[in-house]
Amino acid sequence: MHPHLTFDLLAWALAFIAGLLAAKLRKSNPDHPAMSLPPAYYAAVLASAVIGAYGFGSLNLILSGHTEGVGRSIVGALAGGIIGAEIYKKIAGLRGSTGLAFVAAFSAGVAIGRIGCYLSGLEDFTYGMPSALPWAVDFGDGTPRHPVQLYEAIMMGLFAAAFFIGLWQNLTWATRYGFYIMVFVYAAQRFLWEFLKPYDGLIGPLNLFHFVTAALCVYAVMMIRTVKRHYGHD
Repeated sequence: MHPHLTFDLLAWALAFIAGLLAAKLRKSNPDHPAMSLPPAYYAAVLASAVIGAYGFGSLNLILSGHTEGVGRSIVGALAGGIIGAEIYKKIAGLRGSTGLAFVAAFSAGVAIGRIGCYLSGLEDFTYGMPSALPWAVDFGDGTPRHPVQLYEAIMMGLFAAAFFIGLWQNLTWATRYGFYIMVFVYAAQRFLWEFLKPYDGLIGPLNLFHFVTAALCVYAVMMIRTVKRHYGHD
C-alpha cells in the first residue's frame, strides 16, 4: 500500500478516536456541554470542505505551473469547511461556536497525515525549498530540502496534546475558544511554512496559501473577539 494512503487511513482512524475522546471530555464538563447539531450541519461542512480541498489544491497546482492532475489541500479543506459552516449557521439561525467537535480530530489527523506526505517524497508536491540545514532531507532528486511536512506534523501534534490537556483541566481557552485558536495556530504556522515551499508567488513571495491562511487568521481573531463580547472578558 502506498505510504500516503496508509497514513491517510491512519489519520482518519486517529482523528475519529481523538474526536470521540474529546467529546467524552466535553460531556463530562457540565459548564461547557457539546452543542447538539443536526446531520445537515455536518453534511454541509463535509461537502464544503471537499470543495475547498480540491478547489484550492488544484488552483495552487495550476498557479505553480502544474496543469496535470488534481490537487488537494488541508488548508483549503479548513477554509471550505468554515465557509460552509458559517453559511449553514446563517441560514439555520445558529449562534455560537459549532466547531469545537472538530478540533481534536483535525489536529490529530493533520499531525499523522503529514507524515504520509513526507514519506511520499517529491510526487506529493508538499516538499520544501532547498536547504543546507542539518535536518534537510533528500527526497530522491539529490537536493536536500526543508521537511516542511514534519514541521507541520510536529506543530499540530503539540497543539492536539495541549488541547486535550486544556479540556481535561477545563481551561477556558480550550472549552470556549478552542476551535478558533486551532484555526489561528494552524493558519499562522502554515503561513510561515509557505515561505519554505516552491510554490509560485501571486504578489512577490506570497503564494495562494499565504492569502488563504492570512484570511483564516483574521477570521479566528474576529470570532474570538465576538465570543468574548458574548461572555464578557475573562
